[in-house]
Amino acid sequence: MNRAVSAATAALLAAAPAAASITVFEVTTQDSFSGGQDFGAGPYLRISGIARGELDPADPRNVPIADLGLAPRNARGLVEYATEVVILRPADPARANGRLLYDVTNRGRKMIFGNVFDAPGAQPELNALRTPGSVGLALPLRAGTTVVWSGWDPEAPHANDGMRINIPVLPGVTGPVRDEFVFGTRINPAERPTAPLSYPAAETDPAKASLTVRRRREDAPQPVAFAFAGDRAIRLLPEGTAFTPGSIYEFRYTATGARPLGIGYAATRDLVSFLRHGEADGQGRPGPLGGIAIRTSFALGISQSGRYLRHHIDLGMNADTNGRRVFDGVLAHIAGAGRVFVNERFAQPDRTATWHEDFAHPEDWFPIAAAETTDPATGRRGALLRGDGSDPLLMEVNTSTEYWQKGASLIHTDPVGSQDLPALPNVRHYLVAGTKHGGRFGATTARGNCHNLNNPHSASPLLRALLAALEDWVDSGTAPPPSRVPRLADGTLVPAEEALRRFPQVPGTLRPRFATPITPVTDWVAGTRGAEEAWRPLVPAVDADGNERTGVRLPDIAVPRGTHTGWNLYAAAGLQDEMCDREGSFIPFAADAAARQAAGDPRASLAERYPSQAAYVAAVRVAADVLAAERLLLPADAEAFVAAARERSVSDAGDPDLGRKASGRIAAPAQAARIASTTSCTSRASRSVASGCGLPRVMAATLASCRRSTSGRSRAFGMASAAGCQAPSASSRSATDQSCSRTAPTGPRSVQVLWSSFGVVPTLPVSVTGTPPAVSRAAIVVSARSPAG
Repeated sequence: MNRAVSAATAALLAAAPAAASITVFEVTTQDSFSGGQDFGAGPYLRISGIARGELDPADPRNVPIADLGLAPRNARGLVEYATEVVILRPADPARANGRLLYDVTNRGRKMIFGNVFDAPGAQPELNALRTPGSVGLALPLRAGTTVVWSGWDPEAPHANDGMRINIPVLPGVTGPVRDEFVFGTRINPAERPTAPLSYPAAETDPAKASLTVRRRREDAPQPVAFAFAGDRAIRLLPEGTAFTPGSIYEFRYTATGARPLGIGYAATRDLVSFLRHGEADGQGRPGPLGGIAIRTSFALGISQSGRYLRHHIDLGMNADTNGRRVFDGVLAHIAGAGRVFVNERFAQPDRTATWHEDFAHPEDWFPIAAAETTDPATGRRGALLRGDGSDPLLMEVNTSTEYWQKGASLIHTDPVGSQDLPALPNVRHYLVAGTKHGGRFGATTARGNCHNLNNPHSASPLLRALLAALEDWVDSGTAPPPSRVPRLADGTLVPAEEALRRFPQVPGTLRPRFATPITPVTDWVAGTRGAEEAWRPLVPAVDADGNERTGVRLPDIAVPRGTHTGWNLYAAAGLQDEMCDREGSFIPFAADAAARQAAGDPRASLAERYPSQAAYVAAVRVAADVLAAERLLLPADAEAFVAAARERSVSDAGDPDLGRKASGRIAAPAQAARIASTTSCTSRASRSVASGCGLPRVMAATLASCRRSTSGRSRAFGMASAAGCQAPSASSRSATDQSCSRTAPTGPRSVQVLWSSFGVVPTLPVSVTGTPPAVSRAAIVVSARSPAG
């Protein structure tokens, strides 16, 4: 990839004034993290501070920030901001690995340790960031990575250590606003007596505002009597009337208090640049990293935060005020096709559009994809990436939910869904098959507001492997695993109606009517959208069990105990055909043929799929090892999946604690020493020829990607010891190549023979037609006696 700044960009930078950035970095507290515990790179320091910055509205790099020119200015003619910052850094600079990992806050919350590294604490503990439980597996801390958080939304919840930014209010600016309230999902508790307003009302005369309600999205809105409860809330009349949980209330009013919220992007840009380049602040004081030299920087964003990173790139904020790249690598998780409703007057960053909630608040703008496409609605051509030296290496990871509710297919097809986009060398896309939007460690099958059992499957094991691969990609140029998403070309990306037609008819299960339409919002106050047919989102094809046929099928999906989806339906009366926010479904298989027949379930039972516990464990072992060989699972996570399979009976598919048992979690924090002891094993791809690593030789045939995988490293943030592997020697690579040449199967029958030795009769995807690489890419399906669909 060409990292040089283009000639046009260079000319612009040369002509642009040198704008101020971080003028003051004030350290408010500095403590030894977790009592000085050594996670692997020595003790860490926890630093809290305030970064104060200034922006020049005339600087071309700041021009994309809406309304910046209307903001109050200081004596130097610059716009000021102040953002809260928290840093975890090695106390000893010599133990630092030179990497900076920026975790984009989500509504003020710290996300990485709870969603990627299986931290068991509740969100207040994760935000406080003071205990071992707040960092979970702590792989970044074992490796010596510096981790950074900062605020970017001035209205983010501040309780329980939530993080904010202070941005000036635009003086004298008023305007129309539409707020939407859905109690019990977006507004909690459901019995709250008032509805909070996004902005202060400019006047509190009910005659100059309106409130409507409808039960379903397609229902006609009906007027509702209300009164203001101050200038930041309303209540229903007559007094004491409760809001109906699940119904859609819309309130239109004239507001004040608008801010140039896009400053949050510039604050992120300037803070990371300040930390990365070891600069002194505007008063000549050194930064808070105390001698740590940052070589590379990474950003992780989850959900809203992932959409934030897509927006950050689109606005050109990945080049700092001196034209230097801000983030070398970016991983946007569960962002779908969207960005954040933030860079507009009276924007509302906390909105997230689904079919039932926030449907007509802006989230999707063209361009959608990293590759260049044409918008059929306007004829405009464009790409998310800029094609200059500021582009990061980009990974976009989505679950099934984002295909059904967030238009995720549009990041790798043209907008009309007629063709796959060409692969870019600096971009990877991955589907976490069979997973819901918020799938993480500790999820259970508890229904909540939904009708079907919830989906407990966790995306975290894949995210750990992909972060390690992103690090390798940036640090050494080692290419990460190829994109793994459904494609039009092979029939694994289909219209929602086709996926629903093929979905099994399981009694008692509710299914959606369609995938959520994706289109630009034309007037968010009026609540109008563009033509729904302009953009055409598609969804992953499913097999006869209803499980997705492609994507990264983690072991609990490749060796299923039920059907996992990225959608669910509301349970409440009048809402049972509305998708239940961003939840998923788990539909367990029957225990045996008799139970299946009694229930009228067309899917094979557990006993019919897995003749014995040993057969089930063996199937999980192969699925996990294939993924580890492809660097889509850390070796220690592969072992954890196998250990979880041993611990539970084949018949406990409906266990409400399934998500805790089957997360693929590497280890509890107290087990760090056990993980470090695995350093003697070579990478999974060469285990068929290495001594002492425990992979049965007969399984070598299934590791058809070994030629590619043995030349790379499966590292967790540069820590081979933490990940449980190290780069194989040249001799083991050669031996593995020879082994693969001798034993790789030549077609599906060969693989079936291999699996039959474990008492399991697998069904391979239809894409597996003969070559060993095809077997590898398919991530072997283990739904015995179940057609591939």
